Amino acid sequence: QVQLVESTGGLVQAGGSLRLSCAASGGVFSRYTMGWFRQAPGKEREFVAAIAWSGGDTYYADAVKGRCTISRDNPKKTVFLEMYSLKPEDAAVYYCAASLRLHGLARPDSYDYWGQGTQVTVSS
Repeated sequence: QVQLVESTGGLVQAGGSLRLSCAASGGVFSRYTMGWFRQAPGKEREFVAAIAWSGGDTYYADAVKGRCTISRDNPKKTVFLEMYSLKPEDAAVYYCAASLRLHGLARPDSYDYWGQGTQVTVSS
């Protein structure tokens, strides 16, 4: 069983940047592909980014590509999401998730464990 806890999000001005972290406990962190998703009110949960167990492969949604970096620190069992040039449409609850799968990483049902989520608000 893996427990995931996201850092506090917060309020950011449009054009600003934000760094989220997600700390894992339980399980063997380095075995898991880690992902970030987000969900805005009235919308489905959508994929943001994912990173393979080694950190060597990363994947990004088109909506954030070029404005986002996912990284991980396996000894510290932590995954990070840095976002830049934030837009009002980036506002959402952000979730980190862990998966033992190597494919289908943009799908929420590919993930086995989820954090509680953290609110990110972007002011225009």
